[in-house]
Amino acid sequence: MFDEFREKLIGIVTSRLTVFTLLFGLLAGILVYRCFDLQIVHGQQYLDEFVLEIEKTRDISSTRGNIYDRNGNLLAYNELAYSVKIEDVFEAGRSRNSNLNATIYQLIQMIEKNGDKCITDFGIYLNEDHEFTFTMEDTALLRFLADVYGYKVVGDLKDEERTATADEVMEYLSGTTRFAIGEYEDPEDTKSTFLAGAGYTKEDWLKMVTIRYAMNLTSYRKYIGTTVATNVSEKTVAVIMENSQSLPGVSVVEDTMRRYVDSKYFAHVLGYTGKISSEELTELNGQTEEAGVGTDVYNINDVVGKGGIEAYMETTLQGVKGYEKVIVDNMGKVISIVERKEAKAGQNVYLTIDKDLTEAVYNILEQRLAGLVSSKIINTKEYRAAENADSSDIKIPIYDVYFAMFDNSIIDLKHMESDEAKETEKEVAAAHLSYRQSVYERLDQELTERQTPYNELSKEYQVYQSNIVTLLRRNGVIMTEAVDSEDAVQLAWSDEETISLSEYLRHCISQNWIDVSRLELDDKYSDSAEIYDKIREYIIAMIENNVEFQKRFYKYMLLNDVISGRQVCQILCEQDRVNIPEDDWNAIFEGKITAYEFMKNRINNLDITPAELALDPCNASSVITDVNSGDVLAIVSYPGYDNNMMANSIDADYYARLNADKSRPQYNYATQYTAAPGSTFKMLVASAGLMEGVITLDSQTNCTGTFSEIPSDPHPPRCWRRWGHGNENVTTAIRDSCNYYFYNVGYQLSMGSGMYVETEGLDTLQKYAELYGLTEKSGIELAEAPPNVSTEDPMRSSIGQGSNSFTTVALARYVATVANRGTCYNLTLLDKVTDSDGSITQEFEPDVRNVIEMPQEYWEAIQAGMRQVVQNKVYFNDLAVNVAGKTGTAEERQSRPSHGLFTCFAPYEQPEIAIATRIPFGYSSDYAAQATRDIIKYYYGLAEEEDLITGTADTPDEGVTDEM
Repeated sequence: MFDEFREKLIGIVTSRLTVFTLLFGLLAGILVYRCFDLQIVHGQQYLDEFVLEIEKTRDISSTRGNIYDRNGNLLAYNELAYSVKIEDVFEAGRSRNSNLNATIYQLIQMIEKNGDKCITDFGIYLNEDHEFTFTMEDTALLRFLADVYGYKVVGDLKDEERTATADEVMEYLSGTTRFAIGEYEDPEDTKSTFLAGAGYTKEDWLKMVTIRYAMNLTSYRKYIGTTVATNVSEKTVAVIMENSQSLPGVSVVEDTMRRYVDSKYFAHVLGYTGKISSEELTELNGQTEEAGVGTDVYNINDVVGKGGIEAYMETTLQGVKGYEKVIVDNMGKVISIVERKEAKAGQNVYLTIDKDLTEAVYNILEQRLAGLVSSKIINTKEYRAAENADSSDIKIPIYDVYFAMFDNSIIDLKHMESDEAKETEKEVAAAHLSYRQSVYERLDQELTERQTPYNELSKEYQVYQSNIVTLLRRNGVIMTEAVDSEDAVQLAWSDEETISLSEYLRHCISQNWIDVSRLELDDKYSDSAEIYDKIREYIIAMIENNVEFQKRFYKYMLLNDVISGRQVCQILCEQDRVNIPEDDWNAIFEGKITAYEFMKNRINNLDITPAELALDPCNASSVITDVNSGDVLAIVSYPGYDNNMMANSIDADYYARLNADKSRPQYNYATQYTAAPGSTFKMLVASAGLMEGVITLDSQTNCTGTFSEIPSDPHPPRCWRRWGHGNENVTTAIRDSCNYYFYNVGYQLSMGSGMYVETEGLDTLQKYAELYGLTEKSGIELAEAPPNVSTEDPMRSSIGQGSNSFTTVALARYVATVANRGTCYNLTLLDKVTDSDGSITQEFEPDVRNVIEMPQEYWEAIQAGMRQVVQNKVYFNDLAVNVAGKTGTAEERQSRPSHGLFTCFAPYEQPEIAIATRIPFGYSSDYAAQATRDIIKYYYGLAEEEDLITGTADTPDEGVTDEM
C-alpha cells in the first residue's frame, strides 16, 4: 500500500501537469509581487517619472519677403513676436466639447485681461448695431457657407443653407452636433433645449466660434496648432506659462508679424496678410503645383497675402517652409529633435512707386479737399437751391457738418452714455433720450390713432417712416419677393405717397407679405390684429437697436434746436476727438468763438479731415505714370486706412469701424471707382475724327450753342457755353472744350452710310477706345473695375458722357498714350525681385500693349490743344515746367456736385510723366487741376516741400469755370 502511494506521488511530481502548475504558480506570484511593487510600493514615484514620448512633424514657417519702393525705401517687413496656439489634445467623449470650450474660454480671458486680442479671422463680425454680419458677399459668401456646412462644392448647398443668415450660422456651429458652445436650458438635464451662445457675451461667443472653427479646419492633421492670438505681450506669455498645467494643448511660440510703414498711404497698393481661406488654399496649391514647386505646399493654417501686392506676389514673397520631426512628452514639450530642414526666406519685391511722391500726393489731395469743403460751408441750417441753380451751386450747411460728427462716428455715442461722460456729453445724452422717447410715442400714435398720409408728414417723420419700411424689408419682415410692385396700395405708398404707414402695413398683412415667423408670435395662427400689434412692438425694438436710425435723431435735434452746434463742438473737446490749442478749447466753452468759426478752424487745420466729415467731396484719387515705360510712380486713393490693423489677424473693432465709415476707406478710388470721363475723352474722339476723315486739321465747325442736326431729338444737346464758341478747329475745340464741335464729330461718325445710324458712330468710338486701351483693364497688379465704353448716343458719348465709365488708372494709361504719341503700355507696379541676399532674380521690362499709327501732325494738333487748355488756366501761370492737359467735369445727378477730373502730361516738349486726378463729386475739374498742379510742383521741385505740404487746408485758387 505504501509502495502504491509512493508510486502515485512520484507520478504526480513527475507529471507535466504538475510542472506546468508549479511554473504558472511561480509566475503568478512574481506578477503579483511586481504589481504590488509597481502600484503600491513605488506607484507614486513611477507616476511622477512617467514620460509619454510621441513623434510628430511640424512646419517651420518661412520668413516673408520685404516690399520696397523704387528707391529701396522699406514699405512692408516682418517683426518678431509671440503667438499663442492651441492643439486639440482632448480625448473623444461626452465631455470633450465642454472641456475644450472651457479651456478656450479661460485662455481668451487670460489673453484679453492683459490688453492683447484674440484672432477674429472668421467670415462673421459684429457690426455697429451689435449684430452678427458676414464679412463677404456673393460667391465668396457661398464658398464660406459651403465650408461651414461641409460641402466641397457650392452647388451642394441646400436652399436653407445657401440663404442662411449670420445668426443662423452662429447657432448652427454652436449647436450640440458641432461645437456645443452654450448651455442647456436646464443645466442638470442634457435632454432639455440647448441654447447656443448662452452664458457668453456676443463678443466672447464669436471668439469661441472663431477658434473652434479654425481648429476644426485642421482636425484631420494631428498636432497642428491653431493660432489663438498674435503679437501678445510678455505679461501674457508669463501668465500662460504659469498656468500651462490647466491649459492642455496650449503653447506660446515665436512668430513673425507683418508690419507696414506709413500704412494709410500704401494700404490700397500693398494689401495685407491674413489666414488663408479654403478658396485661396485651392488656388495657391494649384499655382504651386503648376509651377512644379510641389503639391499641398500651402495648408489651412497658413498666412497669405490678402489683396494688393501681398496677394499678387504671394508665391514670391512667401518663401519655402521647412519642417522638423520632434519627440514630445505628454504635455507637448519637445524632448528631442529627430530631423530638421530649415525654411527658405521669401524673396523681396521692389515696386515702381516712389514712397515720398506717394505720400506727398496723398497729403496734397487731402489739403485740397479740405480747402474745397471749407469753401462750400455756409452758416445756415439747410441749403435751399435757387430756382435756376445747378450742381455747381450746391453749398454745405454748417448743420450738416455738426451732424456729421454723429453720423460718421467722430463723436463716440457710447461714451456719451457711460459713467465717464463729461458735462456736455451728459446733457446731450439726456436730451437724446428724451427726444427719442417723444419720437417713439409719435410713431406709435401714427400707427394707431393719427394715421397721417405720408405726403402730409413733416420731412423728419417721412424720413423715419421710409427708413422703418426699408429696415422691415432688410430684416425680412416684409418679404420683398412677395410684394406685388403693381399693387394699387403698394403704389400709393411707394410712388404716390398718399397713404399712411399704418394703412400700408395692414395691407401687407392682408396680402401675406409679412413673414410672421420673425415676429415671435405666441400663436402661429394669430389674426391680423395680433400680427399688427406685434409689428408695432417689433418696429420700436428694431429702431432702438439700429445705430443709423438712432444717429438720425441727432440731425433733427440740431435742426429743431434741441441741441446746439456749440454743444457738438464741446463734446469733440471733452472726448479729445480733436487736438487743439488750449485757447481754442477755452474759447468754445466760454463763448468767445462761435460754433461755426470753431468748426471751420478744425477743418482748415485738418483736425477734422474730409474723410472724417464724409460730406461731398470726401474722396480723391491720382495716378502718375512714366509715359515711356508704363511704370506707375504713384497711385493714391483717399482716404487710406491702417492695414497694420488688418494684417496677421483682423482687429474686429477696427474692421467694424471701417465698414461703418461713410467715406469708404477700404475702397480703392484709383482702380475700382468708375465714372464718366467727361471732356478728357475728347482727345480720343479727335483721333477718331481725323483718322476716319470726318474732320481735317483745317476744317472748322461753327458752334452756335445748340446742336440741332437731328430734328427728332426733343432735347438737342447743348454746348456748355450756351451762346456758342463760333468757328472751331480740332486744336481750338480741345482748348475750349467745345461740346458742339465734338457732338458734330460723333454725328459725322454715324453718317458713314449717308444717313444717321447710331451704331456706326458707337462702333467707331469703340474701335479707338480699344486702341487707347480703354476697352480692357490697365494691366496694373491690383483689383480693377472693368471699363465701359458707351453703347448709347454717339453725340453725347463723344464728349465723354453716354454710358462711358472708366477708372482713374485707366485714364492715366490713356493720357500717357497721348503723351508718347501712340505707345499704349500695360501699366505695372513691379520693378524687380531680389533674394534675401540682395541678388536680382527677376527684372520687369516695359510691356507694350499696342501702338497707334497716326500721322505726327495729328498728334501735334491734339497736344497743342491740350497745351492751350493749361495756358488758359491762370493758376498754371509761371509754372517753370510746361504742362499739357485736359479738364473733364461730369454731372451724375443734380442733387450732388459734378465729378472733377484732370488728365495731363509734362513736360510738354519731351513728356516724362502723365497724371490723372479725379475728385468724385468735386464740383469742377478746375479743383482737380489745381491739385495736379501742386503735384507737378512737388515732382519737379518747383516749390519747397514745406510750402506745399502744410498740414492745413489749401484755399481754392481763382479761375474756376463752368467748362465741362
